[in-house]
Amino acid sequence: MKEGQQSIYYITGESKAAVAASPFMEGLKKRGFEVLYLVDPIDEYMVQQLKDYDGKKLVSCTKEGLELDSTEDEKKKQEELKAKFEPLCKLVKDVLGDKIEKVVVSTRIDESPCVLVTSEHGWTANMERIMKAQALRDNSMTSYMMSKKTMEINPHNNIVAELRQKAEID
Repeated sequence: MKEGQQSIYYITGESKAAVAASPFMEGLKKRGFEVLYLVDPIDEYMVQQLKDYDGKKLVSCTKEGLELDSTEDEKKKQEELKAKFEPLCKLVKDVLGDKIEKVVVSTRIDESPCVLVTSEHGWTANMERIMKAQALRDNSMTSYMMSKKTMEINPHNNIVAELRQKAEID
């Protein structure tokens, strides 16, 4: 792990190629963090039970609440961006309605316009895919176990910046 890395970051997915190409990896790669690629279905069950290892917390890259180490200046800039993009976040939430729980400004992505993340205590999108594939699954169970999605927008992306400008104009 990178010196000073406080957590063990991991991402689960169907294949190594899909995980490596994920927009969730953008911010972590840029900062030089090491990330575990967990691509076996059993890994989803394992990380639900294994919360830490060797004194380091295991943190999913695909769930909300991902806190990347940042300086005070970076935190201040992030708060300014959050305030600047708050009207756009409200507008997107109004347009999407119940399809998402909330819209926030992201710190995890650097290039992609947005990502959908799952709640911190819910199933990951990969786990939802695994559960849907179960032969004897119960549709009523999977419907209430589906986690609410949070949309994270990238304030540095040209598409999002243009959307903010258009929203201000109405």
